[in-house]
Amino acid sequence: MSITQNYKLNLIQWYPGHIAKAEKNLKEHLKLVDVVFEVRDARIPLVTHHPQIGEWVGSKTRLLVLNRVDMILPQVRQVWTEWFKSQKEVPYFTNAQQGQGVAAISKAAQAAGVAMNERRKNRGMLPRPVRAVVIGFPNVGKSALINRLLKRRVVESAARPGVTRQLRWVRISEELELLDAPGVIPAKLENQEAALKLAICDDIGEASYDNQIVAGVLVDILKTLQEKTPDFLPKHPLRSRYKLDPTPFTAEEYVFALAEYRYQGDVEKTARTLLTDFRQGVLGAIPLELPLK
Repeated sequence: MSITQNYKLNLIQWYPGHIAKAEKNLKEHLKLVDVVFEVRDARIPLVTHHPQIGEWVGSKTRLLVLNRVDMILPQVRQVWTEWFKSQKEVPYFTNAQQGQGVAAISKAAQAAGVAMNERRKNRGMLPRPVRAVVIGFPNVGKSALINRLLKRRVVESAARPGVTRQLRWVRISEELELLDAPGVIPAKLENQEAALKLAICDDIGEASYDNQIVAGVLVDILKTLQEKTPDFLPKHPLRSRYKLDPTPFTAEEYVFALAEYRYQGDVEKTARTLLTDFRQGVLGAIPLELPLK
């Protein structure tokens, strides 16, 4: 049975109760917000776009933040920049853990605040801080971004989905107030290829998927990228890391062969190692998707 058939039998669905509740609260709070930071994972910027964002945001200012820029190569960043510009969008690239790109976002939010207060002034109203909200899938780096904007750690941040569970306002400065919201995902993950990429990137809960299937899909994606777009990833990441060339194997065979070669036949340990090495950047800076042609 192929990996594709396998994962169709093991549908990934993950929609914890706290997310459903948070989404309802978020819609209420959005009425109070001037600016929306939509944070996505730079390795999978299309997959981590919530289909309802446009409907939720309406006419408010939206800033598109592609976090984890350190996990893609500069040439990948360039092609995404050009692609988003062709869609009339300006992406802000960040590495929230290190603070890269965060100042530009803060500046853009404050510029939106100046325009907002100009409109208030024209209506005879007093100025107030701009209110912003950070929205995105679980574990794309929203809390780390808020901590960087604050220049101190006030929001719990961890490398696992579902840490932020409630909405709360955080005062960034005299000019900016920020709403920290739990990760939101579609109630139903219709596209299983997208769901698998979320699983590979650790952007949905581990209980929803099988590590061995997901690791096989990662190998499959890496083999395809190596064959079709080798300039957008490090040279032969699997062979370089594990000293075992994936070329003669199917993706599923490679996971089993690697288990025999390096991990005493322990396939589950091998699968977890593959996923952890990818997530921690040990395999190098690798995108899982490139712009649609």
